Amino acid sequence: MALVSITRLRLRSWRYLPMFAWYVLRSARQAARAEGNLAAKLLRERRNTFWTNTIWTGEAAMKKFMTSGAHGKAMRKLAEWCDEAAVVHWTQESAEPPTWPEAYQRLQKDGRRSKVNHASAAHLAHEFPEPQGNRRGELRFK
Repeated sequence: MALVSITRLRLRSWRYLPMFAWYVLRSARQAARAEGNLAAKLLRERRNTFWTNTIWTGEAAMKKFMTSGAHGKAMRKLAEWCDEAAVVHWTQESAEPPTWPEAYQRLQKDGRRSKVNHASAAHLAHEFPEPQGNRRGELRFK
């Protein structure tokens, strides 16, 4: 069984983008090398919105990555930087990442909001647009 982790973040201001991008690159490198990571991809959309789609051998591997290194440091800043943040996890037989539409459906149905200090109305309602995933906005790290 593989553990799927989907996140959606929206930066509340473009001024956070340079530091966020720096952490994204370091976190992506960390994920690609992380023990237990089977796949990792990122989708950048308009309005400073970012989706992650990662596959893990299990919850322990995912949590070790999540709280350590560059990713752990970035997570401590996201409550201030973001006005929307949500996450969902599930297990599946395949190690193949779900499509962006499937990730969206799971996040809407079973996901939970993450803590943000400046929540938007969409964050409070847990309503947001479906990702418009395409090759231009998607990066694969593994």
